[in-house]
Amino acid sequence: MDLTLKSETFASDDQSWLGSAHGTDCTEPITLDTSTFTPATHYPNGYFRSGIPLGMITATGKYGPYDNSATDGRQTLDGHLYAAVKAPTDNTIDPSGALLWHGKVRPSRLPGGAGVVDAAGMADVAGRIRYRD
Repeated sequence: MDLTLKSETFASDDQSWLGSAHGTDCTEPITLDTSTFTPATHYPNGYFRSGIPLGMITATGKYGPYDNSATDGRQTLDGHLYAAVKAPTDNTIDPSGALLWHGKVRPSRLPGGAGVVDAAGMADVAGRIRYRD
């Protein structure tokens, strides 16, 4: 039996990008593909930041950051990471998260700012996610 004291630090989660509570009660469980994320951009403090726009990688069914120029499925926006997720130290480990796939989003408060979701991404989720500050 291990009785040594351990401490763990948790980051605070900034969900100011959520425009309303609509959709937060029916998020979908997903798996993030850590290898597709950039540490300094997507998890600078050891946590994948909530609000990151996500697309599903066709070959694996896992999710990576939305990128309209990608060719692996991430060029289609599916939604946003609902809550912060602790990033593994090894980029071959893929953590679970939750996908906000419908609701209201404040684009200026997304990680990366308003330009992180382009017109093509907004068209992908039209009728499910409303972008308005």
